[in-house]
Amino acid sequence: MVRSNTRDEILAAAARQFAAAGYKGTSLHDIAVDVGCSKAALLYHFDSKEAIFTELCAPAIAELEQLCERLERLEGAAARAAAIEGFVDLSMRFRKEIQIIYGDLPSLLRQPGLRNVHGMTRRIWEVLAGPCDSPGTVIAAKLVLAGIPAIAFGIEYEDQRYSDEDLRAALIEAATRALAPLT
Repeated sequence: MVRSNTRDEILAAAARQFAAAGYKGTSLHDIAVDVGCSKAALLYHFDSKEAIFTELCAPAIAELEQLCERLERLEGAAARAAAIEGFVDLSMRFRKEIQIIYGDLPSLLRQPGLRNVHGMTRRIWEVLAGPCDSPGTVIAAKLVLAGIPAIAFGIEYEDQRYSDEDLRAALIEAATRALAPLT
C-alpha cells in the first residue's frame, strides 16, 4: 500500500492520541500504531514527540502571533474588541490543539516551540484588562482568556446543539459582558 501523505497521517494520529491520553500519556509507539506504520517510519518524518507536537501547534501559534501584531496597532475599546473576537476565533479554530495544551499545560509551555505563548497570551490579557490594573479587572481578563478556549473545545464534545456561528457570538457577548467598560 502506498501512503498518500504519511506526515499528515502522523499529525492526525498524534492529535487523536494526545487528545485521548494527553501529551505525557502518549508514546511514539502509540502514534505509530494509530497510523499503521513502524516507529522507525514515524521517526523518519519527525525526530521526536516534541517535534510532532510543535508541528501540530505551529498554525495556532502563528495565528496567535498575528493577533498580537494586530493588537499593537489598536488601543482601548477597539483593541479589546479585536482581542476578544480574535481570541474566540483562534480558540474555536484550534479546539483540539487547545485541549492537548490545557491537559498538560505546565510541562508543555516549557517546550521550545511554545516558549513565546505565555508572553503572547499575557499581551492579550493586558489588552483585555485595559489601563486598569485592579485585581478584579486583571482577574476578569485572565478568566475570559482562560475560559474562551475551555468552552470552545468543551462544547465540541459535550453539546452539539450550538452552531459555530452561535457559539462564536455567545463567547464574544459573554467575554464583553465579563469585562468592565474601559475608562
